[in-house]
Amino acid sequence: MQGVWNLLDCLSGCVDIVPPVPLDLHEWISFEDDTHRRTWVFDATFLRSSWNCIYGNGCMGVLDTDTAHLAQGCCSHGAHFIDDADVQTVVLSSARLKSRHWQHKKEGKRLGILDVEDGATVTRSLDSGCIFLNGPDFEGGMGCAFHHLAAETGERKMDLQPDVCWQLPLRLVEETDDHGYVTSTLREWKRRDWGPGGDDFHWWCTETHEAFDGGKPVYQYLRDEIIEMVGQRPYDQLVELLERPKWEPLPHPATRR
Repeated sequence: MQGVWNLLDCLSGCVDIVPPVPLDLHEWISFEDDTHRRTWVFDATFLRSSWNCIYGNGCMGVLDTDTAHLAQGCCSHGAHFIDDADVQTVVLSSARLKSRHWQHKKEGKRLGILDVEDGATVTRSLDSGCIFLNGPDFEGGMGCAFHHLAAETGERKMDLQPDVCWQLPLRLVEETDDHGYVTSTLREWKRRDWGPGGDDFHWWCTETHEAFDGGKPVYQYLRDEIIEMVGQRPYDQLVELLERPKWEPLPHPATRR
């Protein structure tokens, strides 16, 4: 028995006992912007992670089973618009799409590109997903028709698509207190942001390690999108803080094993 206690004493002195890490532990960076009476809050853990979009390369989609073979990504349903300007952007850019960009151009002309879902304006859905989604068999290339137009013209896809499409997987949440002071939080998009339907997803890309194999951290990989959402000055401040020396980053929960 004494030998057992001696062994336990040795193990306790030689092995670091690591406490369990919460599954969704993130670190955050915040700073004040007194010019605009605003506090910026950033999800440093996600922005430093290696997440990248794996559409067409293992993405299982947002339905209740693995639908990687359908190549729908997060476009299985119509995109929700955030305001009238967002709608107008898509109406104008869709008029520029040619048959070589857009598999469902005929359906778009016949049915219209917009629909209403639970009182909200959305892009129309077909059996194959969003009306602007090209299938794997389309000779012009699968994926969003606006991506193909942007690639051909050299434009930014964010200037052509619904806002929600180019912002994913980023989400900017803004809250204003009783005195008009704004707190703006930029973080990863979570299941809950889809509403009750998010709980039915078989798979969601920011929760699983398969999508965390990119060659750049998110704050570089999605640089243009972040600047469009928060502005150049806050982005520059964010990068300075993310890249400060002697800061040991916390790995993203999806990559911890």
